[in-house]
Amino acid sequence: MKTRQTESESVWQKTPVPNLVRYVPSGNLFARVRVKGKLIRRSLQTKSLSVARLRLGDFEKAERQMAEHATAFVGGKMTFADALAIYRQRLQGDASLKPRTKAHREERIRVILKTWPTLEKMDARRITKQDCLVWAAGYATSPVNFNKTVQTLRSILEIVTEAGIRYDNPARFIKTMKVRLKPLQLPSRTQFQALVQSVRAVNKRFSNGAADLIEFLAYGGYRKSEAQNIRWSDCDFERGEILVRGDEITGTKNWTVRTVPMIPGMRRLLERLKTERPEESAAARVMHVAECNGSLANACKRLGLPRITHHDLRHLFATTCIESGVDIPTVSRWLGHKDGGALAMKVYGHLRDQHSADMAQRVSFDTAPQTANFVGPEEPSRT
Repeated sequence: MKTRQTESESVWQKTPVPNLVRYVPSGNLFARVRVKGKLIRRSLQTKSLSVARLRLGDFEKAERQMAEHATAFVGGKMTFADALAIYRQRLQGDASLKPRTKAHREERIRVILKTWPTLEKMDARRITKQDCLVWAAGYATSPVNFNKTVQTLRSILEIVTEAGIRYDNPARFIKTMKVRLKPLQLPSRTQFQALVQSVRAVNKRFSNGAADLIEFLAYGGYRKSEAQNIRWSDCDFERGEILVRGDEITGTKNWTVRTVPMIPGMRRLLERLKTERPEESAAARVMHVAECNGSLANACKRLGLPRITHHDLRHLFATTCIESGVDIPTVSRWLGHKDGGALAMKVYGHLRDQHSADMAQRVSFDTAPQTANFVGPEEPSRT
């Protein structure tokens, strides 16, 4: 028993900051606090001691406030406003959530209170299944917004059940809406090159920078926030790959660091930029502009193409990779997905199916297969 305990403790390393420990196998820092006799250990989603110290204070404050609220309401009355106050404390103290995610949850809260004006002052014990269904029936919005708003409502009311105020969560009876994926309308390879040239031809102050960013996003599949944080030190020309770290504080969307290979187009782009800007240090950002939506929209209008966005360039990268023969799990890793390819399969699976159908035409049981007459699939047009 002592040996097992020693082995377990050896993976946790003390730090100079009280209530802050490091998990040795991953290097991540964890908060380790005791609140009302209960030991709580929670990842702060960072390896940086300075960042963890800042998050630790918010985490401790939120946990102690939640414990006080839970003690105050056990066996007593709790309004929706009371449950909402606890939810907001948890939300702000959750170090695993990005600032944008927290802001979005606050947006959902405002929507709930606006569309259900009497809810805030209601006794949480008296909120019924029918009340929730009536609210849901009158809340008209997109499927994505509807589902996220319902998820937020459920989370708030779940606090009431955790406190023992009521037995079940009445919002669990609300059925979520099905989200239909929009068909991708992406430019062909020829149209993409024409689009980039059109942006450069404008010849304004940031035209070349915008065109560079368009190529950078399309050749690497980065999210916009990831692209603007890539520095020259992240570009390894010898190994032919680029390190994607994301923001210094919030990291990438999934808190992961990944590498993306330099496809030939990316290498040509970077080598040209290096030649044009030889004085830049390794710490300098590769991209000089942070967004190019306006340039994209104007170029698409000039060329008569469907409008595309920053995120569509990420789709273009994935689509081009799959059409070039890269398997979906590999593309999924390059994109930074953590689901093993499930999302990529849902979005881009039709490309694999089309490739399979095209390859099936090569299969023949004839005694003399006529391979000479086979014509491969033309480049698909998405206009």
